[in-house]
Amino acid sequence: MFNSILNLFFPKICPGCEAILLTNEKVICSICRHNIPLTNHHLLKENEAYQKFYGRIPLEHASAFLYFHKKGIVQNLIHHLKYKGQQEIGDVLGQWYTEDLETTIQALSADEIIPVPLHPKKFKERGYNQVTNFGKSLSEKLQLKYNDGILFRKVYSKTQSQKNLLDRSQNIESIFDVQFTEKDHNKHFILIDDVITTGATLEACSRALLKIPGTKISIICMAMAQS
Repeated sequence: MFNSILNLFFPKICPGCEAILLTNEKVICSICRHNIPLTNHHLLKENEAYQKFYGRIPLEHASAFLYFHKKGIVQNLIHHLKYKGQQEIGDVLGQWYTEDLETTIQALSADEIIPVPLHPKKFKERGYNQVTNFGKSLSEKLQLKYNDGILFRKVYSKTQSQKNLLDRSQNIESIFDVQFTEKDHNKHFILIDDVITTGATLEACSRALLKIPGTKISIICMAMAQS
């Protein structure tokens, strides 16, 4: 009764389209779930996400769940996740994507899930890392350890979105580093992030992780920008 009254005066809104959620809808409305642009990267090893990093870093696997279009459903979801505190979006996307990924990840024999880290100052400003819930959902469903302590960001920097690929690559190369012990050797890490754009951040994180002897890397993201 109380929840019904609460929803009457403060209805839950779909972050994808801002429609009022129906009683049986959770976080994302049925229309957005139907219209959301899926990449289906999991069906093809050398997909466009994998090709994005070809010749830049050695990868076992790369995939993104959704296509990110300007002013589209996915941009709205990521915006609400990243800037509006709606971390449950990460939970939903993680649970949804594992339905596609489970067989692929089992075949890869991965060991741990590693999130792209925020600088402590950025974490304090935002209050959370937007990929945490996504990663923990993958961790739980795929039965892999979630490790947010091995990779860290050394330098605080403002948004990279307005810089070209060359500038970003040069600027970001020395931003990330790792702290590890011998027990971290010879592991297959799944690196996760929200959106693949130029791939510069993920490449820099991968290069840092590759300092660990015997490391293998895969990349899984919520979305990939598509022109």
